[in-house]
Amino acid sequence: METIGHDLREMQRVPLQPSHIAAIRAAGTRTHYRKGAMLAEIGAPADRFVYVEDGEIEVVNPFTGDRLVPSTLGPTQFMSEISLLSGGTWSLPMRAASDTTVVEVPRSAMLRLMAAIPEMSDIVITVLAARRRRQLDSGDGMLVLVGEDEDRAVRKVAEFAARNRLPYRSYALGSAEAAHVASSCGTAPREPVVVFGRDVVVSDPTPEKVARLLGLDQDVPEDEAFDVLIVGAGPAGVSAGVYAGAEGLRALVVDETAIGGQAGTSSRIENYMGFPTGVSGADLVWRGEVQAMKFGTRFVMPRRIESLERLDDGAFCATFANGRRVLAASVVVATGVQYRRLPIARLAEFEGAGIYYAATENEARFCRDTEVLVIGGGNSAGQAAMFLSRTARHVRLLVRGDTLASSMSSYLSSRLEADPAITIEYGAHAVALHGGDSLEAVTIRNADGDRIVASCAVFVMVGAAPNTGWLSELVALDAKGFVLTSEAAGAVSPFATSCAGIYAVGDVRAGSVKRVASSVGEGSVVISNVWEHVRNLDRS
Repeated sequence: METIGHDLREMQRVPLQPSHIAAIRAAGTRTHYRKGAMLAEIGAPADRFVYVEDGEIEVVNPFTGDRLVPSTLGPTQFMSEISLLSGGTWSLPMRAASDTTVVEVPRSAMLRLMAAIPEMSDIVITVLAARRRRQLDSGDGMLVLVGEDEDRAVRKVAEFAARNRLPYRSYALGSAEAAHVASSCGTAPREPVVVFGRDVVVSDPTPEKVARLLGLDQDVPEDEAFDVLIVGAGPAGVSAGVYAGAEGLRALVVDETAIGGQAGTSSRIENYMGFPTGVSGADLVWRGEVQAMKFGTRFVMPRRIESLERLDDGAFCATFANGRRVLAASVVVATGVQYRRLPIARLAEFEGAGIYYAATENEARFCRDTEVLVIGGGNSAGQAAMFLSRTARHVRLLVRGDTLASSMSSYLSSRLEADPAITIEYGAHAVALHGGDSLEAVTIRNADGDRIVASCAVFVMVGAAPNTGWLSELVALDAKGFVLTSEAAGAVSPFATSCAGIYAVGDVRAGSVKRVASSVGEGSVVISNVWEHVRNLDRS
């Protein structure tokens, strides 16, 4: 399966060309660091690009003060992270391993250089993506989680980090590593904890607090104006962000959960053109996020929009849950859909402790050598069942109907039927959940009656409820809450809604094809309508 930055040895150290180095020197300032001096501190703004002329820079283990990884940065290489693109923070502490001379270019100047010299931009982004991939694969991120298996709050942080491609380390309570973290940070020996670096212990951890530390949940200045506000960071929203940035529009993408949307919970997508061996939904959309940031599109998350108001001049004012507001000449609704919560007693009680709405590596490790249930008959459910069958002892797919033909791709249903580790039960559904602090068994009902099946994990992937409550009745919806567009909304363009300046793309749009490829296509095409609307608004 293909991933971004897959060949680290080839990609991490791609050299810049002489002309690129000359441009960097012209835009930057030469600085000298003595051996032992820190060039980057965890959580500090990633506000500059650092080209190494002489000396050596190493990554530091914050708990021991030793070198963390064997490789270092030397002459002709550069120190930077993917957060340079977004204005986030350093995730690794960096130190001069010897007396070192560098050229430092302020972030804003470096972004201008990258926009002006696309060949240099390609090299820089390739290297930064490869470094992030190495962090994800090696698990040497500076976000440290202790007690993920036992504590739901810590588990939510882990899910947020995993879905946003943020590297982290996770240690079990009682392990030697957890004891070392506790002694280094001054926390209780057997207490679940979230630590950033060594010095920042996150009390009452939440994804929002961690996002703030990593620079993801940045404060947008009150009433800052954008050409387009894109709500939702799934395939449609991120695609719109790529094309908006490429067209020079000031674009802001916000999402209340994570990059990827529902597609981000898919472990393997095999029918997306260009990826013959498949690609994970999170990886695919992260590629798009990096691409959009390259063009200047900004991302903020987790950030929920409470309401949207149309102003007298035709522009819009969006109010976030924290009370802050942003202004936008246009709005692209790409909030997608969410799986429906089943009407079963104790469902909420077991969410995160046996009830899951995503099937990724993060959830799969709780299912090793056990029997798991997947509820649903669409592609997402099928992909989840195939993925989970690699770690679970057995996967039971519960389908309410009597066939998969109308809801699942043929290649996928054929694989499910042929896999001995998967059983498909038609006309079956879950009616009761059993367990103490976590799920232990499920009552399944079919035409033959009820039976109890021991299971520690149920993956719910059924139904599609649109996320449109925040639209404040500004646009027309169908009976199920999906946004009407085109002729059904009295509009001309295919993605325009009943309110001029608001567009809808992807799964949230009534009549859309629920496929990643179509969502990406809609997100790209809608920007031509947005550009025309913004231009006309500026003229009036």
